[in-house]
Amino acid sequence: MSAFESSAPLQLPTVSQPQRVLRRFLRRPVAVVALSVIVAIYGIGILAPVIAPESFDDTDLRARNEAPSWDHPLGTDNLGHDLLSRSIWSAQTTVIISVGTVASAGLFLGVSLGLLAGYRRGLADFIIMRLGDVFSSVPTILLLIIINATLKDRFESWFGHVSEFTGIGWFSDSGVPSYFLVFGGLAVFGWVGIARLIRSQVLALRESQYVISARASGASTARILFRHLLPNVGNLLIVMLTMSLGSVAIAEIGLSYLGVGIQDRPTFGIMISEAVGPGKLQNVREHTHLILAPGFFVVALVLAFNLLGDQLTDILSPRRR
Repeated sequence: MSAFESSAPLQLPTVSQPQRVLRRFLRRPVAVVALSVIVAIYGIGILAPVIAPESFDDTDLRARNEAPSWDHPLGTDNLGHDLLSRSIWSAQTTVIISVGTVASAGLFLGVSLGLLAGYRRGLADFIIMRLGDVFSSVPTILLLIIINATLKDRFESWFGHVSEFTGIGWFSDSGVPSYFLVFGGLAVFGWVGIARLIRSQVLALRESQYVISARASGASTARILFRHLLPNVGNLLIVMLTMSLGSVAIAEIGLSYLGVGIQDRPTFGIMISEAVGPGKLQNVREHTHLILAPGFFVVALVLAFNLLGDQLTDILSPRRR
């Protein structure tokens, strides 16, 4: 027997599913650029207290409506606010609202209720889906206006009492009541779409052999849901959460523009409203930089989320490979 015949057979290195997905992702420049833009804007928001040149409420009435310069790279607004600093702090607001809403509504409510409805079916499925129909039939903006008008003062008063009791003024000064009210209202309605999609996938997977085997071995419902079913809807979940982040960011900006979102902290919606609000068209003609600063961040963020969602759908969907 020759040395070649006696040698061990060549074994090719195995590639895991996450590695294959990462390789497909890196081969798509559009996906890489879109993710880089999102990470950059969210990173700016997270690091706002460190990298912002000025505080969001610093004013200089002697430098009103100045064009971009070395001192103010994006210019200043009608009150002398540095637009670069305001944009950085606005990114922080977008990060807090979008991540808080998706984490509470998408990951907690949407996934849990969708898994439960699809697996248990029957009465549980009926109650969850009819509850979703009720929430999806109510105009979100209208209800948020009602919530903001009726509960905002109560939330601020309650958090004020908490600050007095604990001696920590951060609860009120950091805008927590306003953040909590807005992302709480969005979370109440944001779980329905994710729950429906997860439910539809679980209905097709609940009769799979691995689920039947787990049920026969005595596995609990929670173990079947989160150990066996959840990993198999992970691809869909990644796409949905990515699109949800973009949708919530757009909703937060739109609500702030209409005056029913965050009002005591800088947001892109407030910056756009101050620039192109009613009766301010002449102001924009004379000071175009007022709309260019927030408009650039909003367009870049929305476009990046849409492109990334499309790319992830192609990458993670077996039928499109």
